Amino acid sequence: MSTTDVAVDDLHARRVAALQDSGWGARFRLVQPRNLAFWVYLLLVLFGALNQSATYYSQSAVYGPALAAALLLFGVYGALFWLFIVHIDRYASLPGRLLVAAFAWGGFAAAGAMASFANSPLVNIFGKWFGTGWALDWGNAVSAPLTEELAKGAGILLLLALGRHVIRTAFDGLVVGAFCGLGFQILEDIQYALTSASVQFGADQVPNALHTIWLRMETGVVSHVLFSAVFGAGLIWFLGTPAEPRRRGRGLLTMLAALVLHGLWNATNGILGTLGINSTATSIGYRVLVGIVGIAVVVAVYRRVVPRERDVVRAVLAPEVASGVLTQDELNALAGDGAARRQYVTSGAGDRRRRGHRLAAAHDLADEIARARGEDTPRVLDARAELARFASTGPSTTA
Repeated sequence: MSTTDVAVDDLHARRVAALQDSGWGARFRLVQPRNLAFWVYLLLVLFGALNQSATYYSQSAVYGPALAAALLLFGVYGALFWLFIVHIDRYASLPGRLLVAAFAWGGFAAAGAMASFANSPLVNIFGKWFGTGWALDWGNAVSAPLTEELAKGAGILLLLALGRHVIRTAFDGLVVGAFCGLGFQILEDIQYALTSASVQFGADQVPNALHTIWLRMETGVVSHVLFSAVFGAGLIWFLGTPAEPRRRGRGLLTMLAALVLHGLWNATNGILGTLGINSTATSIGYRVLVGIVGIAVVVAVYRRVVPRERDVVRAVLAPEVASGVLTQDELNALAGDGAARRQYVTSGAGDRRRRGHRLAAAHDLADEIARARGEDTPRVLDARAELARFASTGPSTTA
């Protein structure tokens, strides 16, 4: 056996190890009758779905137009968020069924079966302990982070119990958390729109609902998607997995950061009122400041967790570079960030379209290799042939 053969065999062994370690391409099976986590998940999601459906049905006769507007607009809004999160999860991507399950948990179980029954009683308790004024200013800032983040975090735990071979890294926790948060956010926003529609006995239900809808959309960037993404990454760090060493200190601090951000976002009236500067202008400025901090935190967490995903892409596609299917430049672009991909595509004058097709086809090939667990199945061979259709006449092989 030649040295070249040994090197290629080593690359293939690293590919298989990376796939096993990352869980990329593994299937997620929600229905597991022998797993208690499945029944807990199912009962809470069904209860929340029935609770939400009953609420919508009871209000549809009076507030039907407002409900329709909320469902339509937040549906489009949620779809855009969905596409954005899927775009972020472009390396060792998670199964679609897992993402749908996370969304359903956030919308129905966390929002409809847990937080909706916990927030108001907890605020009422605060009112009895500290007074009505304190509860109005600070109640939601204290109760919502605890009840809502823990409710969404419970979903991440259940899904981890159902898919230990799929949720393997803190990056996976970030993505699953984001989808739990997205489900929670959309269902909560719809409920806020319905509540605003009832103002003035529903006389101006559509304008009132639209005002709330636009307001929730404007502030939605810094909301449950962000909080739960940060919390999910921290939870996986805290627990540890075969692919992600346990880092309890980092995990606790990251989860605490999510709780604090959520609390600060809800504490606008409490903080500004205490400082005696509560006005429309200061409220907007405060929200912008907290929003900037929140985005900075989630970006910092993302940068901490994404290198492992990029290393997996390199390990999976390295044999394709060795065999000449891909160039090193293309692998660098695929395993790099958005700027690296744009630089690769735009650096080919008159060749940008083909380069873009090459990257898309290479990503499809990586997904097929992951699903095949590193074997050359017919689907892998087809994906490799599709990539060859866009072969360049003089590929660069710069490292």
